[in-house]
Amino acid sequence: MAFFGKSKDTAQSPTVSEPVDPGWYRNGRGKFPDLFNLDPAEAGLSGKGGVFLIWHGGVQPEWVYVGHAPDMAAALLEIGKNKEVTYFENRGGLFVTWSFILEEYRNGVVKFLQENLPTIVDSANAYPEDTQPVPVFSPGKEPGRAPAAKPKPSE
Repeated sequence: MAFFGKSKDTAQSPTVSEPVDPGWYRNGRGKFPDLFNLDPAEAGLSGKGGVFLIWHGGVQPEWVYVGHAPDMAAALLEIGKNKEVTYFENRGGLFVTWSFILEEYRNGVVKFLQENLPTIVDSANAYPEDTQPVPVFSPGKEPGRAPAAKPKPSE
């Protein structure tokens, strides 16, 4: 399956039945970046498409937002201005990760994450009702383990 490379056949609707490790981004120290200390352009996200996931740390971490975009740098800059999302900064910080995922899989990945890692803030992404979920491992989980119910900011 081509999550990261060029798709050979985009005419067919992608179907994925087993969870895939999408390779969620971690920094050089193996940590997930703080949303407000991240420069998306410097991180190489300008003009690059994929899926991103934001959560807050603290005593009771929660998933805050999941989305996808053809330009993740621009999308994360916009999210940084969204008061519904930034409200949770004071609850242990906001953390972000992303994966470069082909356009034809993005809706399905977002749908799967929304169904399995419910977020506090609704995604701005809309997808067709018949979108098939694309199962992926949650950030911080290794293949072979179930998706995390609650995020951990500094795994």
